[in-house]
Amino acid sequence: MGQLVKAIEGIGEACRALDFPIVSGNVSLYNETNGEAILPTPTIGGVGLIADWRKMARIGSFEDGDCVILIGADGDHLGASAYMRDVLDLIDGPAPTVDLYVERRNGDFVRSAINNGQITACHDISAGGLAVALAEMCMAAGKGMAVSIDQARGLPHALLFGEDQARYVITVPAEYGNFVCASAEGSGIQFRRLGNVKGDALVIDDLISLPVGELRNAHEMWFPQFMGATRGNGQSAEEPASSPASSEEH
Repeated sequence: MGQLVKAIEGIGEACRALDFPIVSGNVSLYNETNGEAILPTPTIGGVGLIADWRKMARIGSFEDGDCVILIGADGDHLGASAYMRDVLDLIDGPAPTVDLYVERRNGDFVRSAINNGQITACHDISAGGLAVALAEMCMAAGKGMAVSIDQARGLPHALLFGEDQARYVITVPAEYGNFVCASAEGSGIQFRRLGNVKGDALVIDDLISLPVGELRNAHEMWFPQFMGATRGNGQSAEEPASSPASSEEH
């Protein structure tokens, strides 16, 4: 119950700081999976208004040659992250800290740049960190990126998979790259040029080189493969069970 109370208090504080209206929500204390209780996390629904939907930036609406820019600090927080859970099989450490002032400042900057037509695509960095955000953008667009983090300070796995808050990946037409970076610097917002939209693979220095088709296949096929691996009768999902009506014996 204490977790639930603190979660709701945190949501309320964030909503007041960000002027974020909640229009619906749900809290379940009794759900479980495989006999184990789930965390008592409230689920909320919000609403936002876009004055001109034609200026909306999706995660994959970029073009070849666009600049790829990180808005916010470099990643370094791996506590309670997807990297620790899925790669290291650990659930440890605190969640990343949240600075609501920085959240609003960085979010307002990105939103203003979108409204001004300077951003072609945008993705917030959340679960999985920078590497996952870049991969999701590439899959959505069907285009690759050539990215470098060699100017950043920190260990590569933390830079790529840290889940530090108030961060976005944006893509900007080449002619707007210098202007957007200068605007961020003038607004006191941390940023880093990462690279460009290029080719058909996500390439991050000499650390990662994955064709977009391979990324998409891994993303889309894991669930059908998981469901098809074992059925109640031990058959693969690709092999439909025979029935008396379809059997040659009948």
